[in-house]
Amino acid sequence: MDPTKRQITKIAREVSKFTVRTLKCEGVGGAEYDFIHVVRKNPGITQAGVREILGLDKGAAARRCANLEAKGYLTRQPDARDGRRQLLYATEQAEALKHSKEWVETLAYEWLAQALSAQEQAELARLLERVYQRSKEESKAGFIHLSQYLAQKGGEQ
Repeated sequence: MDPTKRQITKIAREVSKFTVRTLKCEGVGGAEYDFIHVVRKNPGITQAGVREILGLDKGAAARRCANLEAKGYLTRQPDARDGRRQLLYATEQAEALKHSKEWVETLAYEWLAQALSAQEQAELARLLERVYQRSKEESKAGFIHLSQYLAQKGGEQ
């Protein structure tokens, strides 16, 4: 039984709804933000690379890429090694958007934490850091332990 009752996910989902609503004021939807994020994290990635990471079909990726380029968030440059390929890069406008999303999320979590005393906030932060570090270690290990746990628990149903 999950003692957290998935509260971390539920809180993150609510903050995400607020963030998406706020970003729409800048003309960017959630799916577009995900596309920009992949390009920011992988400068010089191809459209096919973005499709693979996000699980998009070719047409959806092409439309999203064209829209983001028209809005000034992405640029395409020819690949010097293969002139048929176009490499994608985030613009300064996309970098500013990243900071806007972080800022909105930070304010939302600050506001939520105001329901706690300073001591409770510090304890929550300490515990979340422990859980976060464990999740990052497991991610870097390829989710081997979590996959084993899932297989074990799946057999118990």
